[in-house]
Amino acid sequence: MSAGQIAAVIAAGAFVVLVLLLSVPLIKLGRTLDEATVAIRKAHEGSSPLFEGASTTITQVNTQLERVDGITTNARAVTGNVSALTSLFTATMGGPMVKTAAFSYGLSKAIRARRAGKDAGEHSKGKRGKRGSRR
Repeated sequence: MSAGQIAAVIAAGAFVVLVLLLSVPLIKLGRTLDEATVAIRKAHEGSSPLFEGASTTITQVNTQLERVDGITTNARAVTGNVSALTSLFTATMGGPMVKTAAFSYGLSKAIRARRAGKDAGEHSKGKRGKRGSRR
């Protein structure tokens, strides 16, 4: 055997060792990829019912939103009617009611003032009468 053949055998042995050393991580990487493939397949199979449930939920939510939209429209109409009724009541009855309230306030104030005047007069007469008797 010549030196070149010995070098070739050593190189071939080194290459075999290198292949054996690299084959272990490659085998582990292959198993990892297999597990990832299985996990993705299971996730895909499990996501189908999830998407169907989400679709059903969205359909029901849309139905409820249509109902709420109808309720909101009716509430808007009622609000407009109440506003018109309030305006009508204010235009027809507001003036006379304000005048009546003002008149009753003035009348009650006048009655209180008159009573206060009578009470003051009686007190002053009573005090004068007592003073007159003392003198």
